[in-house]
Formats: sequence, structure tokens, C-alpha cells
Amino acid sequence: MQFRFTEEHEMIRQAARDFAQKELLPGVIERDELQQFPEEQVLRLADLGFLGMMVSPQYGGSGLDTISYVLAMEEISKVDASTSVVMSVNNSLVCWGLETFGTEAQKEKYLKPLARGKKDDKLYIGAFCLSEPEAGSDATSQRTTAEDRGDHYVLNGTKNWITNGGKASVYLVMAQTDPAKKSKGINALIVERNSKGLTVGAKENKLGIRGSDTHSIMFQDVIVPKENRIGDDGFGFKFAMKTLSGGRIGIAAQALGIASGAYELALQYAKQRKAFGVEISQHQAIQFKLADMATEIEAARLLTLKAAWEKDQHLDYTLSASMAKVFASEVAMRTTIEAVQIHGGYGYVKEYHVERLMRDAKITQIYEGTSEVQRIVISRSILK
Repeated sequence: MQFRFTEEHEMIRQAARDFAQKELLPGVIERDELQQFPEEQVLRLADLGFLGMMVSPQYGGSGLDTISYVLAMEEISKVDASTSVVMSVNNSLVCWGLETFGTEAQKEKYLKPLARGKKDDKLYIGAFCLSEPEAGSDATSQRTTAEDRGDHYVLNGTKNWITNGGKASVYLVMAQTDPAKKSKGINALIVERNSKGLTVGAKENKLGIRGSDTHSIMFQDVIVPKENRIGDDGFGFKFAMKTLSGGRIGIAAQALGIASGAYELALQYAKQRKAFGVEISQHQAIQFKLADMATEIEAARLLTLKAAWEKDQHLDYTLSASMAKVFASEVAMRTTIEAVQIHGGYGYVKEYHVERLMRDAKITQIYEGTSEVQRIVISRSILK
């Protein structure tokens, strides 16, 4: 058992750290306030190969392992979770799903530009469309329909909370074709942004990750060619669940990064701020907070890396991914709350960053499977 990263892993982590500090940190507070999508920064991520990290070079990706992806996600999330979620969705949900289950024609047409993050020097990213107004945690209750018309489907319905919704060039959409078959009647379809009948709703005004592009997507009689179906007829629900398992590793890494960023800020502040004649880091109340934060973050990191390692070894990582996500997301909430507390009044103002990290942390307990859903996944696994 090895607990050391390879030289390549360290280089990737350093590259991500440098990018986060030099290109994300300046302007991150302003982007949060303005709810501004970090398009320039995401294009730079594409240049670094971070939007298709795990995709084979054959399809325009970097060909790296999941551990590399986790390390990069952590460093970027320390500074700007709005940017890291763009990276997470494109890598974990869109590129991985297409490379693993797509046809060669689909990979050539869609995966290559998605892995590069660009097409004709313009941003080219994807979105994953599963959630609906009445189908959040209960993903089997799809109301969006894909009527089979022989050589094409006619798509109708609405998807909610879609990350990259307004910026995506490609949407992976889960839709019900045969309601009598329930989850086995769901298909996964590749839908292009310029499809007639596709409408992007207003951007959501969110508590956190305010720079990320979150919209509802409406489909009205959208024609989708049969060659854009991923997998066999009725494979859509399995596709979504298998893809989300990997996505949970990405969100665990995001939560880990948010927690790590808040902890590092709190540690630095505690060494500088004085109260009662000494640095507050000399007070046992603060020392115990920092000790708990450091311990929980390390535990979350090991859980996340274990899930990543299992994925790289082609093992069943469903349980590990759910454990990592539920624990890391709850550590992110606890750590950011304590980071604000350690900063005192300063923690409540924007220029010290920790209040934004606290707001950003909350979503990690909700998207790509709530903490309650993760506990269902875990309990089913341990009780079978």
C-alpha cells in the first residue's frame, strides 16, 4: 500500500495550484457578486487539458488517471468552486459517459471537442440533464419524453438545475420513451444546443457557486436522430446511474477542496490575529477547532482517493464514491462554518473569502445525489 503520489501527480497538483492562485483568485469575489461565468478561466483550463483529463488522447483528452483529476479538482476548488464544477461536469458526467458508452461516431463528433473544451477556438463544454421539477432524488420519475418515430425521437419536457446550462454546446438528456417499462424505458440522448425547439431558461439566482451557469432547459418537439442515442434502447437510466457514481468522486474532490481552502485561510488567520495579548492560535479553543478540521479533511481526502483508485483499477467504486461524497460534503460544511467562526466578524465579510466558501459548500450536500441518497446507496450495499 502506497501513500505517496507519483512525480506526475505532484506536477499536476502544482499546475492546478498555480492556475488557481494566479488566474482564479484575482476577481473571484467579483465574479461571485456578479454571478459571472468564468469563461476566460475555463478556456484556460481547456488549454491546460483539464476539461478532458481522463479521456484517451485518441479522443483529444489528457489520458490521466482519476487520482490526477481529484488532485486538480481539490486545488481549483480551494479557490473557486464555480469554476471547478464546470470542470467536474465536463470530465465526470459528460466526457466519461460518452467515452465509456458512446459509439465511435459519437466520440468523433462530440467527445473530441468536449475533451479539448474548444471547437474553432470557442468554448465547447457539455451538460448533464437528469433532474426535473418532479424528478430530483427520484430519478426514475422522468416526465421528459422521447417519442420514438422510427429514425428519430421527438423530445418534450423540462430539465432543472442544469450546470453549464447556458454555455453548453451539447446536452446529455435522460428521457422516457416507454412509461410502461418505468426505469427500463428511459433513454440517454445527445442533444445539440442549436436544436430547434430547445430553450434555455433564466439563470438561477443561487446561494453559492454563483459563477456557475445553472439553468432550466426546455424541449418542445425537439428532433433527435436515433444515432444520438447512447447505448441500447432503455439503457438511459443505467447510463445515468453509472455516470453519476464517477461524478460523485468529482464532487467529493470539490467538497474536499472547499474544506481545504477554508482550513488554510483559518490557519493563516489564527496565526496572525491577536486576542488577549497572544495570537488566537495559542488559545486551546481555536487549537481544537483547527485540529478537528485538519483531521476530518485528511479523512475525507483518503476516502476520495480510495474511490478514485478503485475507479482506476476498474473495481466497483459505487460504495466508495458515495462514502467519499457524503463525508467530504459534510466536512466541507463543518469546516467552512468553523472557518467563519475563527475569523469572527471578519469571517462575515466578503473580502476574507470564507463566507463564500461556506455558501459554496452547501451545494455539495445536494447535487449529484443528496447526502440522504448517498446513505441509501451505502446502506443498500452494506445490507445486501
